[in-house]
Amino acid sequence: MPQRIPVLIVAGFLGAGKTTLLNHLLRHREARIGVVVNDFGAIGIDALLVAGQVDAMVSLGNGCVCCAVDLTELDEMFARLTEPRHRIDLIVVEGSGLAEPANLIRMVLGSANPRLRYGGLVEVVDAEHFDETRARHPELDAHLGLADLVVLNKADRVAGPELARLRSVIGEVVGAVPVYPTAYGRVDPRLLFDPVAPAAEPVAVQLGFDDLLLTDDDAHEDGAGHAHLHDGYRSVSFRSSADLDPRRLVEVLAPPPAGVYRAKGHAAFAVRGERRKFVMHLVGRHLVFEPAGWSRGESRESALVFIGTGLDADELVTRLEDTRHGGEPLDDSALLPVWRFVPRTPD
Repeated sequence: MPQRIPVLIVAGFLGAGKTTLLNHLLRHREARIGVVVNDFGAIGIDALLVAGQVDAMVSLGNGCVCCAVDLTELDEMFARLTEPRHRIDLIVVEGSGLAEPANLIRMVLGSANPRLRYGGLVEVVDAEHFDETRARHPELDAHLGLADLVVLNKADRVAGPELARLRSVIGEVVGAVPVYPTAYGRVDPRLLFDPVAPAAEPVAVQLGFDDLLLTDDDAHEDGAGHAHLHDGYRSVSFRSSADLDPRRLVEVLAPPPAGVYRAKGHAAFAVRGERRKFVMHLVGRHLVFEPAGWSRGESRESALVFIGTGLDADELVTRLEDTRHGGEPLDDSALLPVWRFVPRTPD
């Protein structure tokens, strides 16, 4: 199967820090990112200070591609960004501060482009002005209810007890969805997507525009004196040489475990006559299985990885171990819960 490009939606009201988060991703060159925005002039992506404002697509200094479109043109821009010559690893759609996340999700999930997959909705909220924003925009709760990950930005501007209160208030709205407190939009890219390892740089290099745009805080983010406000992300891996019970695995994944933002991998199911592996992608509450053949020399085993923040690793591993099946193979009906999450192919 060709690798599908995840489409990540970044939403949030004006001033929450969407563009700061986006610039953070663009400055850290773990991947070639395709960025879709409504209006360059309003967005103010740092690299465009050099590239200049354009009306269509512009190549950024780090190999990423940025474009400004009307949202009705989204499918057309997806087609252009997924052209192999661009070698895009991730597409980020940043709506305006008043964009409806539900419409953006619908447009991504409704795209007929076979090279894309939904990469989740990240809702950015302003910790310092959360209560005022919520009072001014009552629809914020509905937006949070759609989120796969909530980034509680500007967490450095509120005291510890207030931050705890905000996490509790947001948690009442979003339930098991992970909440990631941070400052300056510093979300670890590995929480959002699978970065591509950068090539080794020569000893002596000429500074490019992206290097010049790095701030001192960016360059020393992990150094002494720079406190981390977020919990960080963690991953939990699970392997099993014993085939899994598909019904039990779906019970673990739908709804997903608390704190999990992404999961990926493949499963071998203990169903009579079933020789395929089922590739699994989970983003927030959006689960997809895709049947595929085993590669030559590949051992028949299940391998799953869960990525999130604030997740209970021990509980998750216990639940996954309970999906191992012993005894006689299951009949075909055991696969019915899995087939619910297999995308239908066009006739």
